[in-house]
Amino acid sequence: MTAGTLEPSPGLFVSDIDGTLVTPEKLLTPAALAAAAELKAAGVAFTVVSSRPPRGMARIVEALGITLPYAAYNGGNVVGPDGGVLEAHHLPPGAAETALKLIEAHGVAPWAFADGAWFAIDPEGPHVAHERMTVGFDATFVSDFAPVVGRIDKIVAASDDHALLDDIERELREALGMAADVERSQAYYVDITHPLANKGHAVKALARLAGAAAERTVVIGDMPNDIAMFRVAGFAIAMGQAPEPVKAAAAAVTAADTADGFAKAVRAFVLPRLAPAKVG
Repeated sequence: MTAGTLEPSPGLFVSDIDGTLVTPEKLLTPAALAAAAELKAAGVAFTVVSSRPPRGMARIVEALGITLPYAAYNGGNVVGPDGGVLEAHHLPPGAAETALKLIEAHGVAPWAFADGAWFAIDPEGPHVAHERMTVGFDATFVSDFAPVVGRIDKIVAASDDHALLDDIERELREALGMAADVERSQAYYVDITHPLANKGHAVKALARLAGAAAERTVVIGDMPNDIAMFRVAGFAIAMGQAPEPVKAAAAAVTAADTADGFAKAVRAFVLPRLAPAKVG
């Protein structure tokens, strides 16, 4: 760097987890771990945001050596590196009750995440086993959600009938309006969270806590719920397997999650933008 020039303002790299950082089997590959190490060695601030609950992110955060706050429930919780919740946005009780009734009216057994736990009605329901594997803990099975309705961080409608979920998603948006955020975190999941619990607000909060400049924030993701953070970041990267609307919202597209797209994005797009210039 020549005399008289200014150091670039601090930057931040924020990654989604499922479909981005991990494989479809929910594993961190050696290439992903190596890329995280390269970020650390280059002095690039790095953290994660996910629709997962905080408990379901902890082992990923630990494995990657993340020391910054991170965001769970699509931004419903901002969590400190020690696991303590720094910010929380619970669903308004009325919105939660409306969402639960609407989902159940379609014959889908909803899930609710509250008090650090996952509550479900049907042990054999679609993707229950898959979610158990993803988050690393089991659901608490209940007959209804009344005891936690005022403390819900996220409601999920899970189904392999994607057309049915399209209908549920549309009806939830119409019924809830500005009272909740409704997003597709997977083709088989519709997430309902507080209006401020979206990845755009999450990235703003993480950048503020990291002292990073918004225009030098780089994000990466694969699903429609990631578009909110694409809109606020200085540079957005979509995964290779992402739906076309997600790719269209990004500035760049990397390889798929089955082909180490995260690691390739770090080397092609993140380090060239955020690694501090070497003096001399």
